[in-house]
Amino acid sequence: MYAGDTIAAISTPPGRGGLGVVRLSGPLALEIAAVIFHIESRATLDVANRAQFGHVVDPATGEPIDEAILTYFKAPRSYTGEDVVEISCHGSPVILRRVLGIITARGARIAEPGEFTFRAFLNRRIDLAQAQAVRDCINAQTDYQARVATRQLEGALSGRLAPLKDALVEIIVHLESSVEFVEEVISPATLSALMDKLAQVIAGLQEIAASFAFGRLVKEGFDLAIVGRPNVGKSSVFNRLVGSERAIVTPLPGTTRDALYESTAIAGVPVRLIDTAGIRETTDVVERIGITRSRAAIAEADISLVVLDASEPFTDTDAQLLAHVSEAHRIIVINKIDLPRRLDAAWQRDKSNEAVSLSAMTGAGFKELTETIFTRLSGEAASERDDIMITDARQHAALQQGLEQLADARDLMLAGELEEIILLRLHSALHALGEITGETLTDDILGQVFSTFCIGK
Repeated sequence: MYAGDTIAAISTPPGRGGLGVVRLSGPLALEIAAVIFHIESRATLDVANRAQFGHVVDPATGEPIDEAILTYFKAPRSYTGEDVVEISCHGSPVILRRVLGIITARGARIAEPGEFTFRAFLNRRIDLAQAQAVRDCINAQTDYQARVATRQLEGALSGRLAPLKDALVEIIVHLESSVEFVEEVISPATLSALMDKLAQVIAGLQEIAASFAFGRLVKEGFDLAIVGRPNVGKSSVFNRLVGSERAIVTPLPGTTRDALYESTAIAGVPVRLIDTAGIRETTDVVERIGITRSRAAIAEADISLVVLDASEPFTDTDAQLLAHVSEAHRIIVINKIDLPRRLDAAWQRDKSNEAVSLSAMTGAGFKELTETIFTRLSGEAASERDDIMITDARQHAALQQGLEQLADARDLMLAGELEEIILLRLHSALHALGEITGETLTDDILGQVFSTFCIGK
């Protein structure tokens, strides 16, 4: 991908807009800009970090193409670490393509996906964890996703890993000194100190790795099924969570005959809501198919809201549903609290049956419901830890590999194994951790990572 040449691309999304940006990076960036951009003032283009007004001109004909603003970022204090020029034109696809065309005619080439960020990584402006955070910032669909990605981009994950890697290097240096100088035998006190330091490294990495259970859901979203017997208000709860009248609501049992899906966000986490058919015994062929699909949705959902009707007595069907959905994957919802209460205490026979009371009619209790859902998803990965949240499967796999090697090294140290054998495990662990920030990655893995970026970033 990288050959030290000059690259260019349209960096704004396809379509029409008020502004469109064409970006160049490389040794010819300023030279090409000087040929195609005529500045209105007497200033020169090589003044860094200053926006200057002028016209983009076709050098072959002298024809003005568009009014524009040009900004020059001088190497190495630029996004890519190279000379970078950004030309802000009117956001017409026709104009932007023409500007890009005259730039490539002067010696630049079209950038590959993610090549600007790849050059930033190669020039050590950012590490690989930060580079992936750039992609996550662009792809963020909720404020919470954007906040997590921004903290990663600022280096939160890299900063948390750095002292753990440094501690691991210290352990390696001690053991390598023992191997290099045979007469220097590691004393029991030193060995105990090394073991303690290794335990601290393992504990720190385990804490980071544990955040992936929630981080994966933050990045990819989760499935939330709303289940219950007919007419308990499942569709009304569904509509409240979606924020619109997406599901048909009537007082007739069996109105919802098939699963209804809708994407939204709860507490900043993407969610696919599933409004299921009411579960009951029926001879209606169509309704039975819907009930079968409801049971499948329960099995596949990350969380199921089991809705009970506060205005009706607890039934055998309610009891069967509670028994069918595991405690770890359910939240009990008592709906219709705005009506006179007839729900008896039978549903509380199981001490684990804690519930959120709400009214889909008035909206009361929905704030508590969303907080309960968020808490259930995050577990121990509370919101104050989202600065070190692992959201990427590749990063998590590298952490797990590193932890496995460190656990083996710990066991070998306890068994009194030779330092050379222990060092093999420790070096493997350090190599695995280096894959997260990019020090030890191969070219093919780098290509896979950056191929998921958009062109122009």
